[in-house]
Amino acid sequence: MTTFESTPGQLFIGGRWHEAADGARTEVIDPSRGRAVTTVAEAGPADVDAAVRAAREAFDDGAWSGLSGRERGRVLQRVAQLIRENADELAALESLDVGKPITLCGAVDVTNAANDYEYYAHLAQSQDGALRDLPMNALAYTKREPLGVVAAITPFNFPLILAGSKLAPALAAGNTVVHKPADETPLSALYMARLLQEAGVPDGVVNVVTGTGPVAGEALLRHRGVDKVAFTGSTAIGRHVASVAGEALKPVTMELGGNAAHIVFEDADLEKAVGSVIKGFVFNTGQFCMGGPRLLVARSVYPTLLGILAEAVPGVPVGDPRDPATVIGPMAAEKHLKKVEEYVALARLEGARIVCGGERLDLDGGYYYKPTVIADLANDSRVIQEEIFGPVLTVQPFDDEDEAVALANSTPYGLASGVQTSHLARAHRVADRLQAGIVWINDWAMLDPAVPFGGVKDSGYGREYGPEALAGYTKVKSVVVSLD
Repeated sequence: MTTFESTPGQLFIGGRWHEAADGARTEVIDPSRGRAVTTVAEAGPADVDAAVRAAREAFDDGAWSGLSGRERGRVLQRVAQLIRENADELAALESLDVGKPITLCGAVDVTNAANDYEYYAHLAQSQDGALRDLPMNALAYTKREPLGVVAAITPFNFPLILAGSKLAPALAAGNTVVHKPADETPLSALYMARLLQEAGVPDGVVNVVTGTGPVAGEALLRHRGVDKVAFTGSTAIGRHVASVAGEALKPVTMELGGNAAHIVFEDADLEKAVGSVIKGFVFNTGQFCMGGPRLLVARSVYPTLLGILAEAVPGVPVGDPRDPATVIGPMAAEKHLKKVEEYVALARLEGARIVCGGERLDLDGGYYYKPTVIADLANDSRVIQEEIFGPVLTVQPFDDEDEAVALANSTPYGLASGVQTSHLARAHRVADRLQAGIVWINDWAMLDPAVPFGGVKDSGYGREYGPEALAGYTKVKSVVVSLD
């Protein structure tokens, strides 16, 4: 049995598999070869309505929300165990669907997804309220309660991880969920629906509707039966999501675009810094909103670091994601590849120096682009100010700490940032001044379910991961008891 054939290409609603109400289906493309490998159901408004109604019924009957946190935690622990038991299958699905190197899928995506459920399995038991002292003869306490039905809308670049970062805390808090994965990459969401059911999640608690954003996503966003929206995606779509949710006064968690700066000071360990810099912009073929596509380098080491990158970057293995040696796979879709090409063409028009890369890689009809380093652009260039979302690194020099911070904070985004320095005081001082939800010191992409991440400015609001995410899926109720 092939990987995609083991994943039902239907909608998962109320614990059962369904075709779309109008019978519509859409192709799933293997980006490493540019051709369809299977089809999945394409949900319409009627299907979304059925999924939300199933989630509402499951929430109201208390089969999940009425369990103790400890009981929910046991089920989520079982989910984590099943993810690990099915690691090879999940990694193969994610690699096929997104074009990720298979080694990356196993070591990062599957591992982190299992860790998500394991972490929130433990936190499910610790949703404590608080006793409040009052000046009157009364007892006051607070308690946290689930919100109800959560709409989880996830992107194409990390389908498995970013679904887990939403579903795990939402379920730990006692909510029910309707998950709408990206239309390009739906396969792991459907596979996880089966694992969640096998783990003991009651029917209707998790529902999966595959389909397009303008149809299925919009219907889910506007449905009056949804109590919270958890969204990861572009800033442009995020503005629309926030606007629609705001009209209905629904709470929203928004993890949006990023364009992080990676600052290398003159006292950094350059050998280690280069490894972090390359990881920061080629990880997941640059399709990482917390990637580091803007490199800021102290002028005294600027020529040296550019020379090292010119030699090292072309040697990073690009190729078939099924090859365990591959580090950079294809872009997830042809439209993303074309976007990268447009930005590099713009850089050339603006007189940039292409240090290496700067062109497609012709391989098996897939959507491959060579890792690219660009220098000599003005800071107001669109190539620097906008999110490219591909394996492209821009490099700029700076003269002092103040200029480095100013350049780092000069874009509309504020999701992540990084600092390379051997000076402890400088590391903390600069981290305090950077406008970002997470700052990494002397490495990149150090992530764990215990560490919250999220954005400021155009990178969104609210937090994924940590107890902060769990709190975002609850509401606080106060109880005041007269003792007279």
